[in-house]
Amino acid sequence: MDRQTVAVRVLAHFTPGDKVLEFLAPETDWLDIRYCAEDDDDTFYRELPDAEVIWHVLRPLSGPDLEKATQLKLVHKMGAGVNTIDVGTATRRGIAVANMPGANAPSVAEGTVLLMLAALRRLPELDRATRAGKGWPSDPSLGETVRDIGGCTVGLIGYGNVAKRVEQIVAAMGAQVLHTNTRDDGLPSWRPLPELLAASDIVSLHLPLTEQTHHLLDADALARLKPDAVLVNTSRGPIIDEDALVDALRERRIAAAGLDVFAVEPIPAEHPLLRLDNVVVTPHVTWYTVDTMRRYLTEAVDNCRRLRDGQDLVNVVNSHG
Repeated sequence: MDRQTVAVRVLAHFTPGDKVLEFLAPETDWLDIRYCAEDDDDTFYRELPDAEVIWHVLRPLSGPDLEKATQLKLVHKMGAGVNTIDVGTATRRGIAVANMPGANAPSVAEGTVLLMLAALRRLPELDRATRAGKGWPSDPSLGETVRDIGGCTVGLIGYGNVAKRVEQIVAAMGAQVLHTNTRDDGLPSWRPLPELLAASDIVSLHLPLTEQTHHLLDADALARLKPDAVLVNTSRGPIIDEDALVDALRERRIAAAGLDVFAVEPIPAEHPLLRLDNVVVTPHVTWYTVDTMRRYLTEAVDNCRRLRDGQDLVNVVNSHG
């Protein structure tokens, strides 16, 4: 069979919009794409045994799932973090796991600054008050509490693609930026974590979830923050001890939080974080823009083409035989 007509069977674990379908239309002569909503397990398990490639977003891909995928050659994470994939089982079964480092960085960085501003400027509270018919704010604390990012010290925990883009944006707004990473990188903005927490007006998380970063911000770490500090997390929920965060926010030991990620997703409706008026939340969507999806699909199609043509895959994170 001619190489150009060999179909690669893809299980795309998300619901496509019109722009996605339009973008992929020129590739459908050789890509056999089966779409499956993340909560549609019936379709997922029906399609799984025949899939050669999975385009993976968020729904965890377990070891037993991978054992059922008898034709699978590649799991391509639509994003950077592979903590929702059983990489060990994939490696044992000779399945490549690839990701897309940096592809979502522009969108996540902008979403991070959005949450910073919304929390810092008490946006949800003002929105509710305006909708309730209140005009000029009757709360005299408003002018005593909201701040400009340009007047703040922004501390970045983790210093990868997203964090560096956030740095560019907030520095352009006038902020002083500090950062920390696993070791001193010699840059003048580097600080050890305890010092960064104590010095920052806004703290923003940009780390993968590992055994070392799980609950990195526990009660002791949160106690180092200023009482008027804002905490933002667009990386992974379990990096913060949520019980300790609820206590700190409820007792006003920190001013506010902007959260796009949670320990359990979707976050349960009864979660105490959702009952606090000093928390701004979004449902793990800072990455989810037309622009990011275009970058994701470009990289996903490229690796499928490489798989078809017997070429080396790019951005593989495991040793797969």
